[in-house]
Amino acid sequence: MARAIKTRSSGRGAVVRGDRATPRNANAAWSIRRARGLQVLESRALGKLTWLVHGFSTRPGGASVLNEKPALNLGFTEWDERERVAANREKFIAALGAREMPLVTARQFHSDVIHVAAAPIAEAPKADALITHTPGLLLGVQTADCVPILLADTRQRVVAAIHAGWRGTLARIAVKTLGQMRMEFGTQPRDVVAAIGPAIGRCCYEVGPEVAQAFAAQFPTAADWFDGPFEQLAHGEEPLWLPWLTMMPPGHVPPPPRVQLDLRASNHWQLIDAGVPEKQIGVSDLCTACRADLLFSYRREGAKTGRLMAVIGIK
Repeated sequence: MARAIKTRSSGRGAVVRGDRATPRNANAAWSIRRARGLQVLESRALGKLTWLVHGFSTRPGGASVLNEKPALNLGFTEWDERERVAANREKFIAALGAREMPLVTARQFHSDVIHVAAAPIAEAPKADALITHTPGLLLGVQTADCVPILLADTRQRVVAAIHAGWRGTLARIAVKTLGQMRMEFGTQPRDVVAAIGPAIGRCCYEVGPEVAQAFAAQFPTAADWFDGPFEQLAHGEEPLWLPWLTMMPPGHVPPPPRVQLDLRASNHWQLIDAGVPEKQIGVSDLCTACRADLLFSYRREGAKTGRLMAVIGIK
C-alpha cells in the first residue's frame, strides 16, 4: 500500500511572468503558455513527450462574455450561445497546434464509465473518462471545480482524459481508467505520466457528513484528505446541537458541521497506490474557486459560469 500524500492548495495559483507562469509552492511542474491571445496551462512532464499534444484551458479570452469580460467558455451552457462556444473550442484547439485533430468529448454524469475512442464520433458517449490509442484524435473533458486528469502511457502510446468529481473520485475512476488501458492496450502503471489539473481546493470545498462517511468506508487514508471534524462525521456521531442542549429556540438549530475535502490529494494517492510512480504525477495547486480571474468555478459562481477543458491526444 502506498503512503498517503497530502496536497494542499495555496489558493493563489500561478504567477504569470512574460510567456510563462510557475505555480507557487515551488510547483515548477507546470507552466502557462500564451498562444492566440489565450493562456494554456501545461504539464512540463507531458510537454516533454514529442508525440503528444495536451493542454488545460483557462478563463481569459474567447468569444463568450461573462461579467462583462471576454471568456473562453468551452461548454455548451444554457447562458451562452452555441456559436460562441464552438468558436472558443476552435480557438483553443488552434492554440494547442491541433487544428487538424477532431475533438472527442463525453456527456459527463459523475460516473465511473469509461469510453475507448477509436475514431471520431458524431454523438458524444455518456462517460466520464476517455481513452484512445488512435493518432489524430483529441480527447477532452470539461470541468468547473471537478478534477481533470490526463494520463499518457509512454511505452504503448495510449492516452486518457478523466473527469473526477467527488462521486467519480469515490468510485476510483482514475484507477479504473488505468485498468481499462491495461486490459485494452497492455499499459503498465509504471510507464504512465499523469497530470492532475486545476480543481477546487481543500480551502474552498465543503462537503457534508454523507461524503465524509462514504470516503471513510472506501479508503483507509481518507482522513488525510479532509479538514474539520472528519472523525466525528465519518463515524456517524451526532453533533450536540439539539435545541434542549444548546438552549436555542425551535427553528434556529444550526446545520450539522461540515468538512473540507481535497479531491486532488485523493486522486493523487489513488494513482500512486495503483502503481504510477509519484515522480511521474504532477498536481496543479490552482484552486478554481480562489482564482476566479483565471478559472471557472461552479461552487463560487453558480450556474452562470463557464467550463474549462483538459485535452490530450496523439499527434
